[in-house]
Amino acid sequence: MINSFKDMALNDALQKALDELGFTKPTEIQAKAIPQLIGAKHVDFHGQAQTGTGKTLAFGLPLLNDIDSKNKKVQALIVAPTRELVVQICESLESVAKYLPITITPIYGGMSMQEQLRILKRGVQVVVGTPGRLNDHLRRKTLDLSDLHTLVLDEADIMLDMGFKEEIDEILNNCPKNRSIWLFSATVKGGIEAIKRSHMHDPITISVSKIE
Repeated sequence: MINSFKDMALNDALQKALDELGFTKPTEIQAKAIPQLIGAKHVDFHGQAQTGTGKTLAFGLPLLNDIDSKNKKVQALIVAPTRELVVQICESLESVAKYLPITITPIYGGMSMQEQLRILKRGVQVVVGTPGRLNDHLRRKTLDLSDLHTLVLDEADIMLDMGFKEEIDEILNNCPKNRSIWLFSATVKGGIEAIKRSHMHDPITISVSKIE
């Protein structure tokens, strides 16, 4: 297993930020997931990992590594169950993306719709949002996913428990057919298997049990 972030094919801007943050040794989910996801085209992935295992950077680093900074359209969409998690993910990604010329924005209910419209119109490459508000924008045609290459469903089992199955299906149906789906959950319930069967193609599955 890879023992250092320096052994991964991450770009110099990400490596510099990781060094400054003091991140040298990846957690188990990061060491297993990042080599599978970095530079991968149309790869579907299921990571089974508890909160606290470092999964945000497990999907965040390969996702950021593959963003085209010259393209101002949405290239990656991360869906999370609560605004608190959305904000937490944004902060984690922004800390490692500080030397990348890209825009990451949160989209959730309770936040000014006008402000969100202004940010989306200006151009953003990575959107992190809650299912309900993301679907508001999809219905209004204010969130364009035509250039999307990666969809991340974080805490997917919690989203299903919270009754977001229809919203998740709607988001999946609005994504391009050739996108990658990276699904993360702590458990493998029936709803998770249904997403894998309906929307994912030969997903790579990795399981990490312990919190580090």
